[in-house]
Amino acid sequence: MPRAARPRVASHLRIAILHPDLGIGGAERLIVDAALGLQKRGHEVEIFTSHHDLSHCFEETANGTLKVRVLNPGIPRSLLGHFHIIFAMLRQVYLFWSMFLLIYLPARLLLRLGLQPLPEPDIFVIDQLSTVVPLVRWFLLRRVVFYCHFPDKLLSGGLAASADGEVAKEGILKRIYRMPINILEEITTGNADLILANSLFTARVFRKAFPLLSQRPRVIYPGINLSAYSPESLEDTEDAAYIRKVTAESPFILSTNRFEEKKNIALAVEAFAQYRATHRPTRNTPLLRLVVAGGYDPRLEDNIKTLSRLRELCDEHKLVYSIVSPQTFELPSPAPSTDPSSADVLFLLNFTTAQRTTLLLSPQNLLQLYTPTNEHFGIGPVEAMACGVPVLATNTGGPMESVVDEPEAERTGWLRPADAAEWAEVINQVVRLPAGERKALAERAKERVRINFTMEIMSEQFELALWSVWEIGAMDHRLRDALTILPIAASAGLAAVRLGYQSDVAWIVTLSTFTMGGVFLSNSY
Repeated sequence: MPRAARPRVASHLRIAILHPDLGIGGAERLIVDAALGLQKRGHEVEIFTSHHDLSHCFEETANGTLKVRVLNPGIPRSLLGHFHIIFAMLRQVYLFWSMFLLIYLPARLLLRLGLQPLPEPDIFVIDQLSTVVPLVRWFLLRRVVFYCHFPDKLLSGGLAASADGEVAKEGILKRIYRMPINILEEITTGNADLILANSLFTARVFRKAFPLLSQRPRVIYPGINLSAYSPESLEDTEDAAYIRKVTAESPFILSTNRFEEKKNIALAVEAFAQYRATHRPTRNTPLLRLVVAGGYDPRLEDNIKTLSRLRELCDEHKLVYSIVSPQTFELPSPAPSTDPSSADVLFLLNFTTAQRTTLLLSPQNLLQLYTPTNEHFGIGPVEAMACGVPVLATNTGGPMESVVDEPEAERTGWLRPADAAEWAEVINQVVRLPAGERKALAERAKERVRINFTMEIMSEQFELALWSVWEIGAMDHRLRDALTILPIAASAGLAAVRLGYQSDVAWIVTLSTFTMGGVFLSNSY
């Protein structure tokens, strides 16, 4: 029997959040902020993940603010760079069964094995990957909320979603390989008691990607902790002081995204190069620099190739660049020995929270460049607006819901096609903005975040969603128990045959085993 069973009426919930890889991306930021918000509202929250690198994660997951439990037997991320989704599913299945054993095995045995017993959660929040949704409902009899950042079938490279949710197909072999995976994703996603999405764009694409599902996602926008983006939150750490020093001399524009091809950071470099080529510095428009900050994982080929391509672009446009990081790791080719303070382009790999806040609040920061196309939501623009920094993003996906371009009197940023020439023109417009207009734009941006995208708003909506699922009531486990007894009874009958008993005796053993199992279980209801 599970430990510490909960009463039907509860003042707070024990919430288990399952997340595949607890790194430093936007999806991870959302989960961390949701967990913090729910914890602040009195709930017990624990995050379970297959990977958590203490040198490559958000501080709240490493300093004890949030409970994080890593359960991974060493299943690799891929095989020769392929089959990522297969291995991700295997890791999540292992994560589930590990939790199952930590809940149901005797506490004394677990402690003797050096394992910490797990009180049974009241409700599960499963993030990104839906493989184990039916397992949680079937074997743990717990309600499940699934948070969909984007359908995985549209992230595999075999399919792509346009801004209006239309799906374009590519590659017959990839489609054949993905077919059973996509079917499984649709079935397991539809098994959730409640589906949440991070934007109206994602919800619209979800409906087109999963036409057989009757359930429609409820949209809960990601929110941020405003206090973490205030001047009072600035930490005087060595990392923050360093980045403040190397960006203090000249105004800069900022791009914050993981070093992945799909983030299209090349657009930021191309637009910046075009601006520099056509606009010479003057007394009123001083020399502008580009800071590209983001998560970089030396294990991932995509990260390595993306950074390499960005370096090539800088060389092609004769832009002097420098690469810095608070961490130490080897790059495929040595970084140039350029002084970071004088480089045209500064690549900041795996920035710390203090460095992020320092850059966003810097008076030299004129504009946030958000380059992905059809981004599901995009927390980067929200973080920038919270600090009063205007945003330039593509006119697709989630930024269409967070950034206001028109009317001009309500503008918090610019939404443009992913065209370097158009972006260069907006950069020029921002550089030449009068101080009064810049201040008004900053205030509008801050106000928009305060009204729509705070952690308090998100956690309140998240809490309401969880309570609505909890109030559905306990799941009926009688059918599961009956189906569980069947193979046990059949095995008992088969054993009787193997021992030489007649078939009628074997049938009696089978029925007796099934009956005794049913009586035993009925006494526990």
